[in-house]
Amino acid sequence: MSNEKLAFMIGLMGSVHCIGMCGPLAFAVPTLKKGWFFLVTDKLIYQFGRTIAYCTLGIVIGLIGKQIWLAGFQQSVSILSGLLIITAACSRIFRFPFLKDSPSLLLGPFNKMFNYALKHKANHLIIGFINGFLPCGFVYLALAGALNTESVQSSVLYMFWFGLGTLPLMFIATLGIGFTGKLLRQKINRIVPYLMLCIGIWFILRGLTLDIPYLSPAATGITNCN
Repeated sequence: MSNEKLAFMIGLMGSVHCIGMCGPLAFAVPTLKKGWFFLVTDKLIYQFGRTIAYCTLGIVIGLIGKQIWLAGFQQSVSILSGLLIITAACSRIFRFPFLKDSPSLLLGPFNKMFNYALKHKANHLIIGFINGFLPCGFVYLALAGALNTESVQSSVLYMFWFGLGTLPLMFIATLGIGFTGKLLRQKINRIVPYLMLCIGIWFILRGLTLDIPYLSPAATGITNCN
């Protein structure tokens, strides 16, 4: 599976979770003009704002990842990313209590920014952009994948495809079509940790460079820079 396809699938799977977590925020952003055209346009602008935020994160992670590739540490980082993803998955499967309250500690500054954005004419773009920086397990998962790409451009592209994967369900949900009930979201959320386990194992195998096509490619021969 290519990086772009993996990023898209993470976004698509994560979007069901996002509807439950971020959907109410998107619903709360008022459309200033009446009519379906303005409603659809505003909600698309909201999604565009989120995607810009993900690509911005991709630039930052890409700059870090590029130095890692140049230093020849990409295999080690891939293994470490896999271990962190597996740890996060196990914490959800076995319901470990650590980090339970940490997201709430980070939301204070975001609430202030949201309150400002709601009073601004470009509220959908601004709130979508801020939304992209909210603490989210799936964004962290995508960033771990972007960190393992070989260039800034690849990292941005990875996060773009992740954002594109979240778009279909989030866009439909923000239009007010509540086709994803609470029961469906609960079932998806039960599957998600096991998906994270699979991705974490894949990152570890890729870092081990076992020369298994698609699963664990051989080392590319990048040497350290002096």
